[in-house]
Amino acid sequence: MTVVTDSTTAAAQRTRRRRKPLATRAYKVFRVVALILVVLFLLAPLFWMLLASLKTNVDIYDTGKALLFSPTFENYANVLQRNNYFVFIFNSFWVAFVSTALSIVLGVPAAYAMSRFTMHRSALVVLMARVIPGVSLLVPWYYVFSNLRMVGKFEVLILSHMFVALPLIVYIMMSYFDSLPLELEESAEVDGLTPIGAFRLITLPLAVSGIATAGILSFIFSWNNFMFALVLSGSKTKTLPVAIFDFVSYASIDWGGLMAAATVVTIPIMIIALFTQKYIVSGLTAGATKG
Repeated sequence: MTVVTDSTTAAAQRTRRRRKPLATRAYKVFRVVALILVVLFLLAPLFWMLLASLKTNVDIYDTGKALLFSPTFENYANVLQRNNYFVFIFNSFWVAFVSTALSIVLGVPAAYAMSRFTMHRSALVVLMARVIPGVSLLVPWYYVFSNLRMVGKFEVLILSHMFVALPLIVYIMMSYFDSLPLELEESAEVDGLTPIGAFRLITLPLAVSGIATAGILSFIFSWNNFMFALVLSGSKTKTLPVAIFDFVSYASIDWGGLMAAATVVTIPIMIIALFTQKYIVSGLTAGATKG
């Protein structure tokens, strides 16, 4: 009876060992297929946008030339030369850079104070500015800034972008400062540094990855923003997302020019995200744990 039981147990174990590699291989195959499908789903619109930017409007509507066609750079010449999109690129970069820099200068010390003095309720109040729909602010903003005769200036766009970027930076950096041990600052103060000196010389260098994360996300938001710039910008301060809208008219849409302009807007952000993704991941994961 014991011999039969032992042989049965051994056979069951061998069967389980065979099934385990099969299950592991099936899981790996499923994961690879799922990743491929997700990547294709995400890249398909970008691929179509790039192809459409190299077509004429006639070729875009011709389904027989979806992949095989004679490429043309006329759309890019129309965007970059005749429509002078370099000015719009500079406007977008300037607004995004200044609003991000000012938000970091104001948001990092505020996040540090909220973290060290456990001002979590104040942080939630600040975060409410990020939750409020931006469209609900456009009418009062336009009314106030039009009375101040500031509509159409860079200062208005920078302030409007800071209204959303600043709470984002504060909340990200507050979580990051919570993860840094307080003992480092206490040791620095024992060695003779003031609290401000400990923040500047000890805590701030350790928070560089978190600042990079918050700054990159803020810059991407400002670069892609359309709604604020549509209402508050002028002819000299028009940004790229608003300039793209010029290809849409009442009677028709210049799809080739629209896709070329969209490619010009998308490529810089994709390059920034590609080369800074490790900072984004490290900053977000570092702020997600304590200790």
